[in-house]
Amino acid sequence: MSPLEVILTTALVLLCAMIGLWLISLAIHNSSIVDIFWGPGFVLVTWVVFALTPEGFLPRKLLISTLVTLWGLRLGLHILRRNLGKGEDFRYAAWRREAGASWWWKSLLRVFALQGVILLFVAAPIFAAQFLRGPERWTWLDTLAIPVWLIGFFFESAGDWQLARFKADPANRGKLLDRGVWRVTRHPNYFGDAAQWWGHYLVAAATGGGAWTILSPILMTFLLMRVSGVGLLEKSLKDSKPGYRAYMESTSAFVPWFPRRRG
Repeated sequence: MSPLEVILTTALVLLCAMIGLWLISLAIHNSSIVDIFWGPGFVLVTWVVFALTPEGFLPRKLLISTLVTLWGLRLGLHILRRNLGKGEDFRYAAWRREAGASWWWKSLLRVFALQGVILLFVAAPIFAAQFLRGPERWTWLDTLAIPVWLIGFFFESAGDWQLARFKADPANRGKLLDRGVWRVTRHPNYFGDAAQWWGHYLVAAATGGGAWTILSPILMTFLLMRVSGVGLLEKSLKDSKPGYRAYMESTSAFVPWFPRRRG
């Protein structure tokens, strides 16, 4: 298959998955199930591309497929456990109220189709790492991708785990988590997610596809820092969470760093 045929075939599979997910959301009246699919959606794309590109360098194909699968399944399971039994996320519930009776079709475009398009765009390193022939040997970029990805996986998984344990303890209600990985960054999960995508990008760069795939990790980092992650969350936390402003003064917002002395 040509690269274009691989992309179009994968896009068709993803479209079918998104339509199926949308139909389920209509049946259960919950559009936020799309969040659970974000990570597994990349896993689906990864293995479809893997199957369609037998000519790729197998060790590199296995590397990118393993990294994306571990990232995507862990993230999907985490969001599933977090959302289970809690109903529709407030953002989607607000859009549902605004749209009224037309939400059934608007949700297809505003939620599911949009996420599918973003997912396909962000997946550029996954495509490049598998269908670009590049050097058919292991490179230093392939090697560098592994520790970069592992750092990200540690911070994201540890951050999610520590926060879940903290919230599960009734004694911590109303308190601020500033221990563990949360002591060196205010958003270890977002930093970890971004770092893993830079790891994915390095594998793509090893094939020579770095120039046209670099927008993928840049977009993910921007979204996590300025749109749906740090920026959105801190607008509410700094005014609603006791002690959060002092926490902001002493702790790095994104990239882990030594904590500063509080004034």
